[in-house]
Amino acid sequence: MKDRILSVDIFRGATILLMVLVNTPGTWSAVYAPFLHADWHGYTPTDLVFPFFLFIVGTSIAFSYQNKTADGSTYRKIIIRALKLIGLGLFLSAFIIHFPFFKDFENIRFPGVLQRIGVVFFFASLLFINLDWKKLIWVAVILLIGYWVLMTLIPIDGVASTLERAPNNLANWLDVKVFGTHNYKADYDPEGLLSTIPSIASALLGIFTGLILTSKQEKKATLLMGLGGSLLIIGHLWDLVFPINKALWTSSFVLVTAGWANLVLALIYYLTDVKKIEFGSIFRYAGANAIVVYFLSSFISKLMGQIKVGGTSLHGWLFQNIYVHDFLAMETSSLLYGLSVVLFYSFLAYFLYRRKIFIKV
Repeated sequence: MKDRILSVDIFRGATILLMVLVNTPGTWSAVYAPFLHADWHGYTPTDLVFPFFLFIVGTSIAFSYQNKTADGSTYRKIIIRALKLIGLGLFLSAFIIHFPFFKDFENIRFPGVLQRIGVVFFFASLLFINLDWKKLIWVAVILLIGYWVLMTLIPIDGVASTLERAPNNLANWLDVKVFGTHNYKADYDPEGLLSTIPSIASALLGIFTGLILTSKQEKKATLLMGLGGSLLIIGHLWDLVFPINKALWTSSFVLVTAGWANLVLALIYYLTDVKKIEFGSIFRYAGANAIVVYFLSSFISKLMGQIKVGGTSLHGWLFQNIYVHDFLAMETSSLLYGLSVVLFYSFLAYFLYRRKIFIKV
């Protein structure tokens, strides 16, 4: 699509900068509640961030592949991009600052954020170029209902399944069986194997939004508002029997987060693309190199955690010596550190944008 939709770029950039903010507090021991994930069931504003990005991945697929044919060239590009994302994620997981620069194999986490983005992009793209929107709706419905059935009806080692963090939780059990020591935690992974199924639906819901935005429909903002409100209602009703849970990426979580994504995007679309109100340029800059910003922020954060200064990490030294003061609550100091990191990557994104440097993964 030649004519870019400004609101989508702003949404993508705001999402990636929020990902940077919630991932880099000054200290994890002092973080305001909205910037933490829910302990298990339920959700906080932070729990919206990653599904928002998968949602906008789907929207971007609708833009980029709407006129693509399902041929060898297209498949090759999709596969290469997916493998790049997965490879970058594995690199982040494995890298250490000292020789031999990679963790022992048994300590490398296999799942991860970039890995999930790569897998979701791969399947959502293939589905989009091979199926019309009506069939995609059926695929999304089957994925969400099928995941609900799997998670609630299949017993584990003769014990009834549970949605709590326990050995007889199917998603947790499968991650331990398949990945072993390669999980985020010893008993589960928030980007685990089985929960990837509904995360594909997150991208498919983003595809439907992309089709609305690229259509000739009038009052697109109203349509997105209606879609978002409907998804929110259905998701919260589903929550009564299949709790909203990010770690498990439950079907209710998919609908609720897609609902909020549509509402937020509808508002931005109305202000920027309909009313032509200029705002959020810094988000647009970050959105133009979203994966680069995320990767660099994660990589540099990892370096700063491993470089030692005065008996502590470089990250800890900077936080304690610059941001911690008696007149500030520790949560405020921690937030200011995160905001400083966001400001740095915002300037980097601006620099790349002004130099017309767009690094595509």
